[in-house]
Amino acid sequence: MKLGILLVSAGFAGLAYFWIGIGWIPYGTSAVAIVGALVTSQVLAHGMTSPLREMTAAARTMARGDYTRRVRATSRDEVGELARAFNQMATDLAEADRRRRELIANVSHELRTPITALQGVLENIVDGVAEPEPATLRVALAQTERLGHLVAELLDLSRLDAGVVPLRRVRVDVADFLDEAVRQAAVSAAGAGRTVEFRVRPLAVPLHIEADPSRLHQVFANLLENAARHSPPGGTVLVAAELRAEHLRFDVTDEGEGIPVEERSRVFERFTRGERATDGGTGLGLAIAQWVVELHGGTITVTDPPGMAPHRRTAGCRIRVSLPLAATGPAAALT
Repeated sequence: MKLGILLVSAGFAGLAYFWIGIGWIPYGTSAVAIVGALVTSQVLAHGMTSPLREMTAAARTMARGDYTRRVRATSRDEVGELARAFNQMATDLAEADRRRRELIANVSHELRTPITALQGVLENIVDGVAEPEPATLRVALAQTERLGHLVAELLDLSRLDAGVVPLRRVRVDVADFLDEAVRQAAVSAAGAGRTVEFRVRPLAVPLHIEADPSRLHQVFANLLENAARHSPPGGTVLVAAELRAEHLRFDVTDEGEGIPVEERSRVFERFTRGERATDGGTGLGLAIAQWVVELHGGTITVTDPPGMAPHRRTAGCRIRVSLPLAATGPAAALT
């Protein structure tokens, strides 16, 4: 309709030019031209607006939760670009919806396990099957602690999604920081009944870094807990730090079964535990560690431990964290 109004207006402008400039109006020719312009504009407009109608129908289906419908992008003009952008948006929304469904399913599963165990212990005590002895209460306490740990990790993930990143950077002494992190990890491992030795490789020179110590401790608490969980009884977890150009590189190495090469790109995804998971983990620790490291402008990767032969699939695990010495990253302004 708008194209028709535009063409008719242009036609009347031409007639006005004829009337003023020449002094006569070609009535028959003008009528045929106007009718032809209206028919032509209707045909052209129908073809031009077809992707827009498809997008309208697809948007209605997306509002009902169906993200599978796509729009044909046959042209290279602005409408075609809009159609391609719409298809990309639909793909992104479908992926986000898939992740949301997986998150709900995984959270439900992770919450159900400790709740079921805790409910069983309490029911046995109430029914008189078990006595409220220290051993029984320790089982209930362990399940409660697991619930609290999972809830704390979920809160961190909600802050991640909301973009809340209250980093408070200070100058951190690396040697003191690692000693404290290892000391707390040793206490936690002993409380869980794991006979693992934690060692910090002595630093060649004193090192300092600008970072949020509480968030950074969150990273190493998760890494050291994972290393202790997957190390054999009597195994050693080695923590090392060294300066590389403008970055500080940390390595946490265990003597466990390792992570297969084909799974290393997925271990930092939420609720991904892979073949190494045998007890206690929620699959959120490494996802949170990656989030904190990236907030500091650094990287975290899984690398081959020292002495690993290229043809072997697993021989321990080494996780490497590289952090810039100075404040960088998406939250650098919050220092």
